[in-house]
Amino acid sequence: MAAANVVESRNDLSLKSKANQASWVKLNVGGQIFLTTKTTLTKEPNNFLSRLCNEEADLSTDRDENGAFMIDRDPRYFSPILNYLRHGKVIIDNDLSTEGVLEEAEFYNIPSLVTVLKERINVYDKKNPKGPMKHIYRVLQCQEEELAHTISNMSDGWRFEQLLNIGSNYNYGPEEHTEYLCVVSRDVHDSVSTSAPEKQPSKVFHLRGGRN
Repeated sequence: MAAANVVESRNDLSLKSKANQASWVKLNVGGQIFLTTKTTLTKEPNNFLSRLCNEEADLSTDRDENGAFMIDRDPRYFSPILNYLRHGKVIIDNDLSTEGVLEEAEFYNIPSLVTVLKERINVYDKKNPKGPMKHIYRVLQCQEEELAHTISNMSDGWRFEQLLNIGSNYNYGPEEHTEYLCVVSRDVHDSVSTSAPEKQPSKVFHLRGGRN
């Protein structure tokens, strides 16, 4: 009786071992081996990886000499894909392009990840607009006592270019108030708003053009 129990126990262990082996999946992505579980790959139904490990008939299931499924894609961009399926978070190394990960997410047909990546790219593009550069000039008309404040409080990439004395057009009692034109410039993308470097009570003139 005891011998029979030992045989049954060994059989149970053998079945459990086979079940555990069946739950693990080995992938050869562009020559790099990844080991994960079938549960991870099937978290999002109908994605390429889920269908691959289920060995659906309409997918090619070539394997390498070690039995790993072979996928002809860039392994650098596969790690963020696999980690997203593991824990639902998007983690992309600084040396990787988000657009590149998006390309892979679309290839592997993972809609939720595609949505997250597109939103991230849209947010980045709004903060870092692209497009041709143009050189913007602003001419600030101010009085002599405003000069130091005007120049010292320029921000957002505005640079001082030139100061022009335009004399005085009015008097307040015995003192004469000299006025100046302060020329400033800034390089911006076409899509960026080009507001004045600082709100001034004086006149602001707008000039556009490029340097020679």
